[in-house]
Amino acid sequence: MTFTCRQCGSCCMFLGDYIVIEQQIGPEEYLACCVSTGTQFTAVIDQDKREIFSDCSWIDNNPTACPFLRPLKDCIVCTIHTTSPHQCKAYRCVLLRILSEDGTVIGKVTGSLALHTDDSGLKAAWADIERLISQNSEEAERQIRPFLEERGYRCVG
Repeated sequence: MTFTCRQCGSCCMFLGDYIVIEQQIGPEEYLACCVSTGTQFTAVIDQDKREIFSDCSWIDNNPTACPFLRPLKDCIVCTIHTTSPHQCKAYRCVLLRILSEDGTVIGKVTGSLALHTDDSGLKAAWADIERLISQNSEEAERQIRPFLEERGYRCVG
């Protein structure tokens, strides 16, 4: 399945120390830096998000969030999606962490509804889930947690 961002903002709510704006270099352009890698990039505010970026009240109330994150209706969006750094473009959210009986994370389900695990029992259970998952990802998401919990897995997320 292809990854579809749900625009919940969870992935970027704690990136305020990871991505920083170093200076404004144009009307809608900023020199920014990915602090952990030291990589600078030019961030250009997306044309369709310039109005919401100019309102800093939300980011002032959420200082740990990426400085380019803003609310838009019922979503939280990246205002530099077009020019965001590689790390952001490659990120895929984790919808669910699957724990063993002792609380160890043994698997993760990402936003593309893909399972990531080395646990053979979990892989077998997932094969059964894949038969149940329909094209409607919202319905599939609702089915995964109870299905796994019925089989003794603890799910977090």
